[in-house]
Amino acid sequence: MASADELVDVVDEHDVVTAVVTRSEMRSQRLRHRTVFIAVTNPSGDVLVHRRADHKDVWPGRWDLAAGGVLASGETYDGGAVRELAEELGIGDVAFERLGSGAYEDADVAEIATVYRVRWDGPVRFADGEVAEARWMTLEEVQRGAAGSLDLVPDSVSLVLPLL
Repeated sequence: MASADELVDVVDEHDVVTAVVTRSEMRSQRLRHRTVFIAVTNPSGDVLVHRRADHKDVWPGRWDLAAGGVLASGETYDGGAVRELAEELGIGDVAFERLGSGAYEDADVAEIATVYRVRWDGPVRFADGEVAEARWMTLEEVQRGAAGSLDLVPDSVSLVLPLL
């Protein structure tokens, strides 16, 4: 689990670092920061969807389309993607496909993100306690869920789903 004292980069709309603050300051002031999303698909094209742990600082208990999280200050997007996938799902030594980048902002967060995909059909481990449960869903099931039957986090719906 990320520490409230962890340092993160605050960025402008062009992804240029403007300040370095603690994670808790970033959250309390809703400052724009860098994030990564890693969608996990199996050889059949199903998507690994997981429920966020109830202790998460944003959108606890909701379903997510991708592993991922906030980058530490100075961390690269690629490095953050490798770290987050290993921490959240116990997946390592896998090829990453960069799908795209974008920005997302709502009342809870402001973020600049890079989205990746990995193909995986092995086991997953909830290594850091940030994931409560996970299940494979077809893309059609995910799309139906995004329309209302599944309580999905909004940034994944906005940034990840269109790229799958």
